[in-house]
Amino acid sequence: MAELPIATVTRMIRNAGAERVSEDASVALSEELEAKADEIVKKAINLSKHAKRKTVKREDIEAAIHEF
Repeated sequence: MAELPIATVTRMIRNAGAERVSEDASVALSEELEAKADEIVKKAINLSKHAKRKTVKREDIEAAIHEF
């Protein structure tokens, strides 16, 4: 089940300039965003463990994003 609300994703697409958005488009983007977020979070967790911390910090997330 999707974690991101479809209405939020639809609003993001509209805010980017789309006049109309199909539900399928919003669902597809939501799934892709969640998959990318999972990859980023897993990398960030590994970075925090490498630093011998249990807490994932902003710097871990930013470093994980820049690895892409």
